[in-house]
Amino acid sequence: MSPSLRPALATDYAVIATWIPNATACARWAGPQLVYPFASADLPALLAKPHAQALVMVDANQEVVAFAQFWRRDEQRVHLGRIIVSPAARGLGYGKLLCEQLMQHAIAGTGLSVVSLRVYRDNPAALHLYRQLGFVEVESDSNAEVAAMEYCHD
Repeated sequence: MSPSLRPALATDYAVIATWIPNATACARWAGPQLVYPFASADLPALLAKPHAQALVMVDANQEVVAFAQFWRRDEQRVHLGRIIVSPAARGLGYGKLLCEQLMQHAIAGTGLSVVSLRVYRDNPAALHLYRQLGFVEVESDSNAEVAAMEYCHD
């Protein structure tokens, strides 16, 4: 069985919590509202957003290798956020698979054709991946630290 997405379960958050080693990594992944350290049991509630869907990618052995969420940003856009791949699984292609499947779920789940995300400019691997997937920078929504990007599905 190839890697696939499924809804995040309460037990998955204990695994995901181990991927966040410090306050800086926590803020970069989840934003300033998630304070580090946190109890893994509290993570589902701490990451909850109205109408957001939280998904995990599992590998062929059903091990959780990635996590992400999507939610309706406005009337035109669905937003991808809190995208993370297990440190042990990085560089193995899971990021691309995660984003491709996440985009499909987000578009199908909301009926919206514009997908947005935000990425730190000092994360060249992520910037490269998002550009490969067809995302372009929205300069008016970006700043010196973070690039806002959008993908338009035809």
